[in-house]
Amino acid sequence: MQATTTILSELEGYLRQKDLTITQFAKRSQLHSGTLSNILRGHRPIAMQQLDRITQAMGQEEGYFYDLYINDYIIGGSSDWRRIGPLLLRCAELNKLESIERMARHIMDNLMYAPLLFDSAEELFMAGKKEAAAAIYEIVAEAERYQHSERLALCQFRLFTISLSDDQNRNLWAANRFEPYVERLDEVDQLDALKELANTYRSLQLWDKVDEYAAKMGHKARIQYDLKVQHEHRASEPVKLPGRPLFFYIAYSDLLRGNVCDELGDYEGALGYISRYADLGWVREQEDEVERWKSLFMEWSEANTCLARLWSGEKEIIERYKIYIEKHKEEQVTGLLNVVRVANKYQLNVDDILNYFNQEIQEDISELIAGRYNRKLALDRRATLMYELAFYHLHKGDYPKGFDLLLKTIENFQQINNEKYILESVTLFERFRNIASQEIREQYQTLLLGGNSHEEKGSYTSYGS
Repeated sequence: MQATTTILSELEGYLRQKDLTITQFAKRSQLHSGTLSNILRGHRPIAMQQLDRITQAMGQEEGYFYDLYINDYIIGGSSDWRRIGPLLLRCAELNKLESIERMARHIMDNLMYAPLLFDSAEELFMAGKKEAAAAIYEIVAEAERYQHSERLALCQFRLFTISLSDDQNRNLWAANRFEPYVERLDEVDQLDALKELANTYRSLQLWDKVDEYAAKMGHKARIQYDLKVQHEHRASEPVKLPGRPLFFYIAYSDLLRGNVCDELGDYEGALGYISRYADLGWVREQEDEVERWKSLFMEWSEANTCLARLWSGEKEIIERYKIYIEKHKEEQVTGLLNVVRVANKYQLNVDDILNYFNQEIQEDISELIAGRYNRKLALDRRATLMYELAFYHLHKGDYPKGFDLLLKTIENFQQINNEKYILESVTLFERFRNIASQEIREQYQTLLLGGNSHEEKGSYTSYGS
């Protein structure tokens, strides 16, 4: 039985059951009686807006007839985009992902629909309908996988950003999947793509990858910046711009590469990169957004200079760094993480600093995740701070506090699927197992038996969005 017949049969049955005339139901559904009569006689197809009004007037939930409508008008009909486009948007509003996939797969047998589908996905992506957009991007990418087109690359970029989550194993898979498509993007989109890849590998603490993509981003951004400076005196049409001011990608490349040097213990190299983004006098743009980012890079250079010196063994810098943390509330979790890491490396007693910030630590951890930092980095920093605090207190002999923090650490790393750090936490627990109470051992066993698997550790955390 055809879908339209089924819809009409249900409508006809409803009219008989409720003893309604066409005129009465037309009034209820806000349709013209002549239009409704022609629909019932099969003389005209049902438009999307008409179908929604009929569905509502019959007391059915939104989208009740969509699958039947797809069978008759899309799969069994002429694939008219005037019907498909509005129906895709309505299915996205109702989160009917299977319906979206059925339509998209059917019409992508004809590649002429690829631009229209892609534009619909972009509209949904910009509107925050990420799952619906992803369903379409996947189908367009699959159909164009041999085309080597910019549209294919942009589909893969969108899928990469949509796929990123709290699960670090999934993030690694998403980054590996996207890597081959970066160079196919246009030059502007490449900058944001390289930034996202570098940030993802930074949260995964894969420093060779961070350095690779940060270097590429900086190189490409410098070329674009030089071209912009050379041609800025010429009148031209508006051009596509990256997500952030162009100078940002140059400075952020230096910040990330300095971060890599820090993690590898090359503190002299780190100071070299820091000096480059500390001096932004060459930046020509003057917009408010530019000034905001310049100010942030100055703050980060101050903090990261302290850290590089601190990590290289200048322990007296810790008081100066404490003052920085106190002045920058939004950096307190990151700052405390670095303080405790330094303390663990050099066996320092930093109880006074921890006690000073004790009341604000938990509040700051929650704000960090909701604030300016990339969420993946924020979750990693929260869990890593808990680990370093557990390490600190256990080695200092404060076993109740140390074990309490270590159990919370394991739970946090399970939430972000961090395999390497889970193993680090297990190793730390086993080192002190003989001191743990039976209750603590049981809680530990329950966590391991009921937990997921999880990720990875670096030497210290530098500043930068």
